[in-house]
Amino acid sequence: MKDLTKGYPAKVIALFALPLIFGNIMQQLYNITDSKIVSEYINSQALAAVGSTAIISNTLIGFINGLTQGFGILVARSFGQKEFGLLRRYIAGTVKLTAAATVILTAVSELFIKKFLILLRTPVDIQQSATEYVRIILAGIIFISIYNMCANILRSVGDSKKPLICLIISIFVNIGLDLLFILKFDMGIKGAAYATIISQAVSAFCCLMVIIVKYKDLIPRKEEWKLSKKQYTGLLAQGASMGFMGCIVNIGSIILQSAINNLGTEYVTAHISGRRVFDIMMIMIFTFGLAMTTYVSQNLGAGQYGRIRQGIRHVLLIDTVMASLLVVFAYTAGDDIVRWIASTDNPEILNSGVKYIQIGVWFFYVLGPLFILRCSLQGMGQKIVPLISSGLELAIKILSAFFIVPRLKYMGVILTEPISWVVMIIPLIIVYIIKRPGENMENRCCQFPWESK
Repeated sequence: MKDLTKGYPAKVIALFALPLIFGNIMQQLYNITDSKIVSEYINSQALAAVGSTAIISNTLIGFINGLTQGFGILVARSFGQKEFGLLRRYIAGTVKLTAAATVILTAVSELFIKKFLILLRTPVDIQQSATEYVRIILAGIIFISIYNMCANILRSVGDSKKPLICLIISIFVNIGLDLLFILKFDMGIKGAAYATIISQAVSAFCCLMVIIVKYKDLIPRKEEWKLSKKQYTGLLAQGASMGFMGCIVNIGSIILQSAINNLGTEYVTAHISGRRVFDIMMIMIFTFGLAMTTYVSQNLGAGQYGRIRQGIRHVLLIDTVMASLLVVFAYTAGDDIVRWIASTDNPEILNSGVKYIQIGVWFFYVLGPLFILRCSLQGMGQKIVPLISSGLELAIKILSAFFIVPRLKYMGVILTEPISWVVMIIPLIIVYIIKRPGENMENRCCQFPWESK
């Protein structure tokens, strides 16, 4: 366990964030490697099938991760208060609510997956392989839930290293099984799917064992499995807020993906290739925002309001430097990486993928502060404004899918997210100015509504 309420904020946050950054980069490098294996040893249509369904699985994963991150805010706050009995009760509630959400999501996704693919306007030539792939992936939701739940519990008490180790193990298992199932057993796209869910099971098992063996003090006692109505309400309010926020973002991406799919397989492949690189670059920006959720939650519990403000200032500076470095990277290495991922010399695919990266990267100067403010406000107990901000993104993506992309084609896709980031950050800035941590913070946002006296 690591106490984030002590030490120089920039150093404390950076040390906590580095394993998160490395873990996310490893995950994205795996995604790139997986895409390379699929495109190289199956075909480009298989790559398009994997990419066209990724938004569905990402929506479910985003909801589960957001849900458990929201639960983790209360665990982190209890840790900052040194209220370990309450902390264990929140962990017990996290287990129960995560299990319930997993059962519901698995059932709904398996029932409606074919309709989702049709709604997304998945190209006919990849529809069958896309269905086969995503059905297998969705069967492994339980493993995703267990890993995210355990990882977010560990991060809420300041341990971001052990979830990273579990993730790295699963990534190597995944790559090994990809090669085995696709090259040796010639299982095609199904082999890639089976490799993914087996590796997810490995990461879930490893992370669960870390808690059982290394963090026995986090395991709820028998009597601590019973929560009050207010405690359940608190978990649901915070978890649902973050879960639906991630879901709203991905619903917007699903709608936008349908517009991309309608442009044809070439543009689907270009977008997948460019997005893989873009996602790695974004890690350097958004991970510091994620770290702020735990940092702010712990310091809020400890009553360290000035320290929260100082930490936010430090991270805004760090993200600005990161954005500048990524602009240089996009213009020096973007073309070569897109070419490698796509495994093609098709100029339409390459030019579109590179353009997506090189235009979007300039808006990282907006994206960094957006993530930092949103995650900090969530750590402070603010739920509605981050949801409103995500709702604005959804609205812009819907407008883009129906009006901008049909007119501007792929350039409309490229501009959609940057426009949404500029709009989204406005309410976050306003609310942070009003609710920023200060002398009277306990009267404004320190007290959660279900804990009112």
